Amino acid sequence: MNEIVKAIAGKKFLVTGGAGFIGSNLVELLLKYGAQHVRVLDNLSNGYYSNIEPFVGLPNFEFIEGDIRDLETCKKAVEGMDYISHQAALGSVPRSVEDPITSNDVNIGGHLNMLVAAKESATLKRMVYAASSSSFGDSKELPKVEGNEGKPLSPYAVTKWVNELYGDVFSRVYGLHTIGLRYFNIFGPKQNPNNPYAAVIPLFMKAAMEGKSPRINGDGSNSRDFTFVENALQANIKAMLGTEGLEKHEVVNIAVGDRTNLLELWDAVAAAAGTDLKPEFGAPRAGDIPHSLASIEKAKALFGYDPQFRLRDGIKITYDWFKETYAV
Repeated sequence: MNEIVKAIAGKKFLVTGGAGFIGSNLVELLLKYGAQHVRVLDNLSNGYYSNIEPFVGLPNFEFIEGDIRDLETCKKAVEGMDYISHQAALGSVPRSVEDPITSNDVNIGGHLNMLVAAKESATLKRMVYAASSSSFGDSKELPKVEGNEGKPLSPYAVTKWVNELYGDVFSRVYGLHTIGLRYFNIFGPKQNPNNPYAAVIPLFMKAAMEGKSPRINGDGSNSRDFTFVENALQANIKAMLGTEGLEKHEVVNIAVGDRTNLLELWDAVAAAAGTDLKPEFGAPRAGDIPHSLASIEKAKALFGYDPQFRLRDGIKITYDWFKETYAV
C-alpha cells in the first residue's frame, strides 16, 4: 500500500459521489497523500456537504455540485482527469424496492453517462466503480466467487449487475477497461445513522450510544462479510494506480473473507460501547440475501489487495468516531 500511496502524488482524480460515505473517505486520503487535483462530483442527494467542507478552499480540491444523470455534467467532471473512482449511486435494497425507477435512473443511467464521458476522455488512465455483492443474487455458494452469480433479488441488485454488463461491453466495443469493485457491506466513519436507509452498523452504533436495544430484521442468523472502509480505500487506490497492463473489464470482490452474523455483530458493537443491551427482533426484509462471504483471491492476484482491518478493529475505530460525532 505504501508504494501505491506514494504514486498518488501529482495525479488528478475525479471522485463521483465524493460527498458520500466511501467517496469522502477516499477524497480525504487522496488529499492527504498529495494528489495534484481532487475533483468531486455530487448532487448532495445522498451525500453531505459536511463530509467535504474541510477540504473546500484547498488549492488542489474542487467541488462540482451536479448529477450523474446529466451527460454534459459528467463530461465536464471528467475533463483533464487521470483517474476516476465512480462511487455515485443510490444504495439500499429497501429504497430500490420502494422506488425502483429512481434507482434505475441513477445507478444505470448515471453509470452509463460516466462510461461515455470516460470513453471520450483524452487523459484518463483508469476508471474504477462501485459494484456490489448484491450481484451474486440468489447464489447459495459460499464463499462467493466472481463468475458464479445467481439471479438478482432486488431492483438494486439488478442495477448493479447491469453496471457490470455495461462495463464489459465498453471494454469489448470501445477498449475502455474498467474495474468493478464488488463491495461487501462496507462500514466506517462518515456513515450517517439518521439516513432513512441507513445500513445496519450505523444503526447499531446509534442504538448503543442512545442506550436502546437495536432492532434486528429476522432472527439474527443472517451473516455478512463486513468490511471496514479502509480496506475499500486500499482497493480503490490499488485498482486505479496498480493495473497498468489491464486488457479487459474486470470485477473483483472487496471484502475481508470473514463471516459474521448479526448477533455476533451486535456483540462486537456492544463490546466497543461497553453495554449489555440485548437486541429486539422484527420481520425479515424483502430482497435480503441470508448469507454472504467473499473470496478475495482475484483482487489479491489482480492488484495485490490485502485487507488490513478485521471486524472488531474497524468497529472500535468506527464507534469512537460515532461517539465523538453524534454524542448524546
